[in-house]
Amino acid sequence: MTDTILMHPILIHEADGVLELRFNRPDKKNAILGAMYDTLAAALDGAAANPGIRAVLIGAEGDVFTAGNDIRDFLAMAGGLQDAPPARFIRAIAGFNKPLVAAVQGPAVGVGTTLLLHCDLIYASPAATFSAPFVNLGLVPEAGSSLLLPARMGHARAATLLLLGDSIDAEAALQAGLLSGIVPADALQAHARDKARQLAKKPAAALAASRALMRGDPAALQARMRQEEDAFTQALASPEARAAFAAFLARPPRAS
Repeated sequence: MTDTILMHPILIHEADGVLELRFNRPDKKNAILGAMYDTLAAALDGAAANPGIRAVLIGAEGDVFTAGNDIRDFLAMAGGLQDAPPARFIRAIAGFNKPLVAAVQGPAVGVGTTLLLHCDLIYASPAATFSAPFVNLGLVPEAGSSLLLPARMGHARAATLLLLGDSIDAEAALQAGLLSGIVPADALQAHARDKARQLAKKPAAALAASRALMRGDPAALQARMRQEEDAFTQALASPEARAAFAAFLARPPRAS
């Protein structure tokens, strides 16, 4: 039995023990709104508590995985950063207790890259690119990326993403240990779905225990995420960030 629900701009599909979550705002490069973060966080929390869901697959419609935060929407969010939808989503995915698979068909910017650090299997098309240009907006890394990226790819290579704000292509990401594999674009979604279904068929207790052992003590990650939240809050109010956001919002819209 399958169940498909359209919750614009997030597509949710459940089948064979796999919950699929897909960004569905291709006309806006899948830039993430606060409401999208809320939907994703709620879906992950629900999946964690549902024994029928054994794995989650994250993907996207269109040519871009996600351009990161929708800047106008992000700046309009009320309340403290720790209570904002992006932070709730980050906590949900970082603490998720079942396997996470991702299919990245195009550019993954900002949180589009950092959310992948919490996934277990990541497959990308040759057209995929990865960037975390927080410093370009006067901000700091988030989602535990200041800890996880250097651990995954080494300090020097992580610095090209987190300090220079550079983008890397799929082949470089594979060599750096960020990806599980590169798959032709026309086969990417099916390949990632098949891997998620394979995980869903594994003995659940053994899989959960193995995953927990691989991820290690979560206390260090949680502590770093709190440090990042504090630093991000301070940076967001800085003159550097205000100037960077003003310049971003003043840019004329690009032709589609």
